Amino acid sequence: MSTWNSMPLKNVIMSILQKRHGVILDDELQRAIKKVLGKQPAPSELNGALMQLEINGLVHVSQITKTKRRIETITEGHEFLAVDED
Repeated sequence: MSTWNSMPLKNVIMSILQKRHGVILDDELQRAIKKVLGKQPAPSELNGALMQLEINGLVHVSQITKTKRRIETITEGHEFLAVDED
């Protein structure tokens, strides 16, 4: 049985990104979330939250290596193109 969090995971991610000046690696993000919530989210839960934030245009997630991702906030005047967009 899981417990309820007082703050949604998306909000936790955005507050961590704000403290880190808008850029963080996924493994650092997981450690920071564990500090805030006291538990590490399931990979599917973290991926879902990141996907929703990316769809809403708040963050951009880019693959650095096969197992590392870079998460950064999207600021005014900063745009990212989707795959095959020119």
